[in-house]
Amino acid sequence: MAKHKRSIEIEVPEIKHLWHKQVEENDYHAALAFLSLKVGTRRAKALVKKLRSAEIVPMRANDILRASALPALDMTDPGTHRNMIKTIEGRRLSPILVVTFANGTSTIADGYHRVSWAYQISPWVLVPGKLATEE
Repeated sequence: MAKHKRSIEIEVPEIKHLWHKQVEENDYHAALAFLSLKVGTRRAKALVKKLRSAEIVPMRANDILRASALPALDMTDPGTHRNMIKTIEGRRLSPILVVTFANGTSTIADGYHRVSWAYQISPWVLVPGKLATEE
C-alpha cells in the first residue's frame, strides 16, 4: 500500500499595501534609544548606521519573533491595537528594524508592536524590514 503525502497549504494574506516603502526617520531614533539601553551608545550608533544603509527585505512575522526570542503581543496590547487602528484608517506602517549582535542573539530594534500586529493576521505573513549584523 502506497503512502500518500498530505499537502498542507497555508494561506498567507498579502499585506504589502499596508507598509511604507521606506523606514520613517523617527524609527531610527527609537532604535538608537532602545539599542543604547541594550549595548551602549557607541555600539548602538554603529548598528543604526548599518540599519540606515541596509535594504528592506521581507521577513515572516513568526521568524522575526523566534529569532528575537519574543512572544507576539496580543490585540489587547495598546501598541499592537494602535497599529491595527492605523491600518483600518488607511495609514501605512513603517518597516521594522532588526539587529543581530556579535554573540548571535537578535532583537527587534524598532517595530515590535508592528510585528505583533502582523502576526495576529497570520504568523506567516511577510513583514518588510531592515536587518543589520554586528561584527
